[in-house]
Amino acid sequence: MTAVVALMVFVALTVGVYLALSRDVFRCVIGLSVLGAAANLVLFAAGRLGSNRPAVIPLGEQVLQDAANPLPQALVLTAIVIGFALICYAMVLLVGLVRNTGTDDAAALRRAEPEPDDPVKPPSALPNDDVRWPPEESQR
Repeated sequence: MTAVVALMVFVALTVGVYLALSRDVFRCVIGLSVLGAAANLVLFAAGRLGSNRPAVIPLGEQVLQDAANPLPQALVLTAIVIGFALICYAMVLLVGLVRNTGTDDAAALRRAEPEPDDPVKPPSALPNDDVRWPPEESQR
């Protein structure tokens, strides 16, 4: 059971990082959601996997043995609710961004910014690349 959860955490982290590093802002938001799910899996695995006993201390004992820890489960439930609200808010912002700019490409959004006065910020690498959403018929 632990190996399966570890494999799922690895897969979720890999997919989340791949999507978060994409130029497409929608994929970045989905990647952050998948990274949150991987963090939830790690937190859930901290509460002992595979234990069937409830988290109740028998009368006369001092220590809880061989039972699932309810604290990581409660933290994961809270993290799921907060993560869902964050992703919903990010999607609303993304829809507004696409409506106002016509694109969700990060490079095109960066080129739409004013010219940099700051010597620290590098200029755009692709000045002639015009990416619009949705793509025109000639670009499909």
